[in-house]
Amino acid sequence: MLGLGPMGMPMARNLLAAGMPTTVWNRTRSKAEPLAADGAHLADSVAEAAADVVLSVLPDVPQLRSLLDEEALAALGAAGTLLVVTSTTSPEQVQALGEELAPHGIGVLDAPMSGGVAGAAAGTLSLMVGGAEEDLFRARPVLEVIGATLTHLGPLGAGALTKLCNQVVVAGTLASLGEAFGLARAGGIDPQQLTRVLSGGLAASEVLTQKQDKLLSRDYALGGSADNQVKDLLYATAAMEQVEMPGRLTPVLLQAYQDLVERGRGRQDHAAVQELFLRE
Repeated sequence: MLGLGPMGMPMARNLLAAGMPTTVWNRTRSKAEPLAADGAHLADSVAEAAADVVLSVLPDVPQLRSLLDEEALAALGAAGTLLVVTSTTSPEQVQALGEELAPHGIGVLDAPMSGGVAGAAAGTLSLMVGGAEEDLFRARPVLEVIGATLTHLGPLGAGALTKLCNQVVVAGTLASLGEAFGLARAGGIDPQQLTRVLSGGLAASEVLTQKQDKLLSRDYALGGSADNQVKDLLYATAAMEQVEMPGRLTPVLLQAYQDLVERGRGRQDHAAVQELFLRE
């Protein structure tokens, strides 16, 4: 596994708990060291992390590409590695990666995930898979440990496009909740009571379930960052342009999260979008 951020660390723990031989690499080695006690092998380089199936749990494809030097390509190719890209990215980027790595004997599957840090910890992520059926067959034993929902959507890049659809919904739901909580607070309604009402009716959602504590406390300790939400919405906007679909909501959402980043909240959880609607 490459990358032990908020999602990668709990995913690695689940693989180890399932008894799978697991090699982990992280740019900051000290973050990987706690996994050694659970039986993980700590790789000093990407080349050393070569295996039959390698999960890339990095922010995006460019970060992955920067790690694929000659030594890494040789080692991954010699192992016949299937590289599973779990990042939220554009279909074009993951397709180009697949074309570039094929001559080295390295396969690529895109399997972006939804479910947040809570889903990663519980092993209940929803995985959106794009790629060849035979590649999914190889990766399935690993993916079924980290995800409860595994959907094959088509060729390489199909998972990435589906994840962008998912991110439009997440961004929109969070922004709607932020505005609703802002209205409630300004009108003298107890936000805790609002949460109870929303959770019991048609407005209930997994987004509300996972983010309600952050919305209530206004503590935006990092889960999914506002920076990444902007990245995802930029990719979604580009995808809409490519299929000549006129986006109406996505441009508004993109502007809102860009405003949030400009206020210095890019590294906070994207639930901080609520702050756009609150009085100081």
